[in-house]
Amino acid sequence: MRLHRILSRTYAEGPGCRFCIWVQGCAHHCPGCFATELWSYNGGRAYAVEQVIAEFNAVKDTVCGITFLGGEPFDQAEDLAVVAKAVKELNKNVITFTGYTFEELNCAGNPSYQALLQTTDVLIDGRFQEQNLETKRPLVGSANQRFLFLTDAIPKQEIEKYMNRFELRTDKNGEIIFNGMGNIHKLKKFIRNLEGTKNEKI
Repeated sequence: MRLHRILSRTYAEGPGCRFCIWVQGCAHHCPGCFATELWSYNGGRAYAVEQVIAEFNAVKDTVCGITFLGGEPFDQAEDLAVVAKAVKELNKNVITFTGYTFEELNCAGNPSYQALLQTTDVLIDGRFQEQNLETKRPLVGSANQRFLFLTDAIPKQEIEKYMNRFELRTDKNGEIIFNGMGNIHKLKKFIRNLEGTKNEKI
């Protein structure tokens, strides 16, 4: 599978401490997307499914589940379904983001889509719509996006009470990296002030 990033422990991508995967590649190209570096299918790096499962197993006792983001997770549904199945076998939960709607996925006749849906507990669906920007509800970016509870593994109230947040880290090169959901414009301004310069990569 082609991944942009793995974060083994985060509190900013859903309720509880979560293992998080950003897949590389997305054909939706939503206007206003703040993760355009994830569009290309040639970016990121290749991972074996077994490697990802091993990384999850290394922290399994400290996380409550896994979150799949992108990019577009359903473009790599076959591999992610295998990862999700392994996670579910450990009694951990799965949150999957997608730019497709649930109806589009269900009607596609794609067995890989169905495999990932069957191993997903909460699906957050819909393309990002810049004109319908929303940051009040947790985890979504625009008003059209929905929470679909495909199992009862994550109670609805856990999602509803979750508060959007960002996490900031520095990588081995001293670059500031972040993840999470909230007011992206305020975050960019904060980081630029922190660095004392305008970083166009942010």
